[in-house]
Amino acid sequence: MKKTPDLREEWLSLLSQEFASDYMRDLGSFLRSEKAAGKEIYPPGAEFFAALQATPPKQVKVVILGQDPYHGPGQAHGLSFSVRGGQRLPPSLQNIFKELADDLGCSKPASGDLTKWAEQGVLLLNSVLSVERAQPNSHQGRGWERFTDAVVALINEQLQPTVFLLWGAQAQRKGAAIDQTRHCVLTAPHPSPLSAHRGFMGCRHFSTANRFLVEHQREPIDWSL
Repeated sequence: MKKTPDLREEWLSLLSQEFASDYMRDLGSFLRSEKAAGKEIYPPGAEFFAALQATPPKQVKVVILGQDPYHGPGQAHGLSFSVRGGQRLPPSLQNIFKELADDLGCSKPASGDLTKWAEQGVLLLNSVLSVERAQPNSHQGRGWERFTDAVVALINEQLQPTVFLLWGAQAQRKGAAIDQTRHCVLTAPHPSPLSAHRGFMGCRHFSTANRFLVEHQREPIDWSL
């Protein structure tokens, strides 16, 4: 995969070995062949790394791990759980906003665009960074997981205490190696309608994350949108 000008130099430097690797070259070849075959890929290629572009490595305070991008037209823009302004709120995001209201009293946002969180240090990272239209999980096993594992490992190695919000079994597997002596790891079921009632609702992760940040002399997140 070619280096993208939309990726911050700080991340490019830290991830240089990944971008030079055979698996990333294979991933790039796969994506080009899919596009050449006329398949519609989300998000647009310039937004594959939008989460990294929005949140520099030294500013990461919270990591929210998602699975793969939304697969409907106009939804995905490179941030986990986030949708472009003007899009209907997906069910998982609706549940996130309900929990946010119960936890912190935040009013329901009019938009599902979570860019404001990303700009404050919330890394909204999906495990897989692309998907074919109307084909969920279609780009799993192509190399993205290895790349995003490397991102998680870099954050785990940094000295700054960070909060990891691991919602659902897949996110929890991905975060299994996080050093909990330095970082705060909060787990809950996925916020999808199928599982949110099993413990996501009422988890109070947003207030807990802010308490941890304040206790470690880091600025809390303004979760209101």
